[in-house]
Amino acid sequence: MSNSSSSRPAAPPTVWSARGRHTGPAAADAVRRHLEKLTADGVLHSHLEPDDVDRAREHVFEARWQVPGEVTVRARLALTPLRAGHRQWVLVAEAEAPWDPRWPSPAAMFWPQEPGSGWDQEAGTGLRLGDVNPLPEDDKELRRILRHAVRDPWCVHVVVHEAMTPDERGRAFVLGSLPQGLRHRVVEHRAAPHRLRAVNWVLDDFDTRLPRGGAVVLPGSPPPDGYDRQEFSVRSVFLDGTEPVELLDAVTRFAALPRPLPPDGEEALTALREQWHLRTMEEELARARELVAMYAEALEAMTRSRDLYREAAERANEALAAYREAEAAGGVAVRKPGRAAGSPLQQLARGLGRLKDTARSLRPGGPAEPAPPDAAPVPALPPVPTPSTGTPSPALPPAPDDAAPTPEDPAAARTAPPTDAEPPSDGARPRRQGAQD
Repeated sequence: MSNSSSSRPAAPPTVWSARGRHTGPAAADAVRRHLEKLTADGVLHSHLEPDDVDRAREHVFEARWQVPGEVTVRARLALTPLRAGHRQWVLVAEAEAPWDPRWPSPAAMFWPQEPGSGWDQEAGTGLRLGDVNPLPEDDKELRRILRHAVRDPWCVHVVVHEAMTPDERGRAFVLGSLPQGLRHRVVEHRAAPHRLRAVNWVLDDFDTRLPRGGAVVLPGSPPPDGYDRQEFSVRSVFLDGTEPVELLDAVTRFAALPRPLPPDGEEALTALREQWHLRTMEEELARARELVAMYAEALEAMTRSRDLYREAAERANEALAAYREAEAAGGVAVRKPGRAAGSPLQQLARGLGRLKDTARSLRPGGPAEPAPPDAAPVPALPPVPTPSTGTPSPALPPAPDDAAPTPEDPAAARTAPPTDAEPPSDGARPRRQGAQD
């Protein structure tokens, strides 16, 4: 699939999506217990764990709740099977109105918020969501993490450079003032004071640079329309516990830019809309009405097709009857079907037979074709002298093969000369084989 931002439509403004990983074997149990707790507390309207889903491929949970303004939100969480000690999750939520970042985070509706719950990790690298992640000292590992961060379409990646080693207050998450729904999608990378050149050596390949003592919001792949690294680059970030207003504004503006959903996000949104089970009675009635209208349209289309087919068949029968009447009256010349050409072997045999007949007609003594009336007379052949007497005798064409006597003719057998008799050398008549001297 193409990575250009214009190849796919932008995500609907009513959709919130995120992806991550959960470490540990009890991810489904943690989600189930948290959903039951929030439902009992009245935070959730209802939740469901569908049974018609292939658990070998994914484990699905559904939940619905209302946000301020009585806007209903529907959300679907899908867990993949356990691999390499963790399970990946994809969460998609859709509201009845454009999404407000101040609304509660859908991740908080499915995952417990206690520290160490193990769900708040980025899917590709395992870095913490909504927390500080120091960049590694190894250059190869640094390139791997930054290249993934630049291309990641799911999270908002922010790189912060420490101009000097911060104290305890400066080592805290600088974007902690973000709304919860946005904070659960942000990954903060920290570059040590001496790693600025190494970081920019990697970011230069993506036309992005980290200011000394500042921060930059990485574009992601594909970058949003209207992304400019100058507008999303902050020259100074004070790591002394004060609120970085300029950086918070840059992250908020970047998250508001229209971006297409990743391929996995498109699939999850389609499943949310088409495979939703948690419906109210009103929604069930509305869905039943939609199905009735759809079936009525399909039945009407089938009826129209049947009528058109019947009309076409009637016209064809009328044309056939008129043709038969004209044929019976002699007004239509009936063409006899020609003989089939036959197989290629039969065609070759017929061609050889015609070639043989043509060659036989051209041989001397064969059946001569009558000459046309205006044809010129053929001149006589000159006499050919014989070697014994020198007397010229007319040249005769050799007898054709089919003029030779056949053994079945006894008269021809008595008069035919022997084939093994040698011609006399003195011109005398040859002796008849079997005659008395």
